[in-house]
Amino acid sequence: MANSPRKIHFVSLGCPKNRVDSEVMLGVAERAGYQQVTEADEAEVIVVNTCGFIDSAKQESIDTILELSRHKESGQCRKLVVTGCLSQKYSGDLAADLPEVDHFLGSSDMLKLGPVLSDKGADRMLVGNPADWVISATDPRRVSTRGRSAYVKIAEGCNRSCSFCIIPQLRGKQRSRATDDVVREVEALAAAGVLEINLVSQDTIAYGRDLDLGDGALASLVRRVADVPGIRWVRLFYLYPEKLTEDVIELIAGHPNVVPYIDMPLQHASDPILRSMRRGHGGDRLRKLVERVRTHIPQVTFRTAFIVGHPGETDADFKELCDFVSWAQFDRMGVFVFSDEPTSHSFTLQSKVPQELAQERASQLMELQRPISQALNRKAIGRSLEVLVEGPSEEEELVMIGRHAGQAPDIDGCVYLSGATVTGAPALPGQLLRGTVTDATDYDLLLEIDSEIVAGFAPDAAQGSVGMRPSDGRRVGLPVVRG
Repeated sequence: MANSPRKIHFVSLGCPKNRVDSEVMLGVAERAGYQQVTEADEAEVIVVNTCGFIDSAKQESIDTILELSRHKESGQCRKLVVTGCLSQKYSGDLAADLPEVDHFLGSSDMLKLGPVLSDKGADRMLVGNPADWVISATDPRRVSTRGRSAYVKIAEGCNRSCSFCIIPQLRGKQRSRATDDVVREVEALAAAGVLEINLVSQDTIAYGRDLDLGDGALASLVRRVADVPGIRWVRLFYLYPEKLTEDVIELIAGHPNVVPYIDMPLQHASDPILRSMRRGHGGDRLRKLVERVRTHIPQVTFRTAFIVGHPGETDADFKELCDFVSWAQFDRMGVFVFSDEPTSHSFTLQSKVPQELAQERASQLMELQRPISQALNRKAIGRSLEVLVEGPSEEEELVMIGRHAGQAPDIDGCVYLSGATVTGAPALPGQLLRGTVTDATDYDLLLEIDSEIVAGFAPDAAQGSVGMRPSDGRRVGLPVVRG
């Protein structure tokens, strides 16, 4: 009788780019004969892919490592592996302070998990140069996003010099993937049943510059991805507010498979703070940019993010930011409290904002956004929408949820599917359905499903070599298919 597969458990923290890295490591593990499990106490190997971007992310990473290290005493775990940005930046300190960890890998060392799993005496410290790796279509990968959706990284690293950010230190300079390589990966994902492609990088607007591909590189890539047979939704993330070219705007506005969704972290609206942040533009330019996007993409869902509490932020600066948010009426908005990273330029600046005041400003800004989001959501009542089914809700028992094109996976709100039946059968994860919005909350919608199935897959369809397996979307586990 063949030996049972060895078991491995993954925890992926941080951004969608980290999720892709975790999926590559999951692919490496499967090639090595490991089976992924959702419960840590069942695993022989536990892998924590960390985030080290801001203080709260660092603390979450450390807490998670310590929590999971207990399974080396009480569970089946014999190896605890820590990877990602935190170990890239602080590998020496972590190695000294966390003797429970057996191996450390950096932010570009995903493929080194293979030697760790081979049990052939891999070194404890396997943290390399963050600029040494760019994901490739030939790398193993097991997609974990729910609802026939996948993230695709188009570049690694960043060339910006924003004063508050240490991403170039964690990830290296920008390295764009070859367009053909990205398209090959998308074709493989489509063959495995993926309907939605979410293009991510640290600085998506700069795609191809390091390869001298010219200003049309991003538009060319998006068009080729959107034209892959089987792909229904293509979404762009992390567009820097610098040079949004006409060809990209035209694609977002007019291509049937490119969703009208803009994800553009603006960070602030006050000229002095934007200047101190080294953003390369002022508040007036941002207003013109928002107007341009709204004019040329009338159905756009505009998502942004801001930082409050940056050194030097006065009450007047914060009021200007609040006025900007009230004027812009963003569909989605995130707010971060400034994190004073010792190796960032902002760390050297004077006039630090007290943490309590920064937290108060963050809460105030989110409270300002709440009625805006609610009002925009309520405008959707009565509209017919396509919804990509994700699966059962974690909050409401026996309720199925999905997302419409204006909701990004794991980031935005969701659509609750009333009745969750289509022609008498339960809605299945991965189906693209149509229905009518009947109610709305601050961030979510309620939808009554019509009888039409726009797209989807048979319950017993082959998963394909990429291994599309819907997960339950939890922070811990990147779980495999359920039911």
